[in-house]
Amino acid sequence: MNLRRFVRHLFATHWGTRRRFTPKVLAGIEAAISQVELQHSGEIRFVVETALHPLELWHDLSPRARALQTFAQLGIWDTEHNNGVLIYVLLADRRVEILADRGIASRVQQSQWDEICRETQRHYRARDFGAGSIAAVEHVGRLLGRHFPGRPKSHANELPNQPVLL
Repeated sequence: MNLRRFVRHLFATHWGTRRRFTPKVLAGIEAAISQVELQHSGEIRFVVETALHPLELWHDLSPRARALQTFAQLGIWDTEHNNGVLIYVLLADRRVEILADRGIASRVQQSQWDEICRETQRHYRARDFGAGSIAAVEHVGRLLGRHFPGRPKSHANELPNQPVLL
């Protein structure tokens, strides 16, 4: 187990998360998701997790593995066209992960998702959590729009647009 990582997670607080992701920032993320989802048939979920449980750290759970768990727990894979995307932020590790269901993952290279993550992390390092989060949503929305253009009027919103704080 990495001691520095353990200490970062131990001292990360929900208060710190709420200070970064204020109601205004969360509302902006939700509005961005709602707006970009009008342009395609994909679904986007945005999740911010403050820190991992000590037992998860003991087992050296990676941010990517935790994002996979969250992807499954939230049922992001359960969309009609298998085009759900998770933007997962693990604050204690200062990491952003993007996971895409098989319908979109087969059409977008991992390097494109990674570039969105790097750009978001640059915003976060500058303490601009709102702009970084909204930029990530908009970039993911453009990729979904390129591969799943147009949202039929009959197409229901399959997943909630509200960001989740864990």
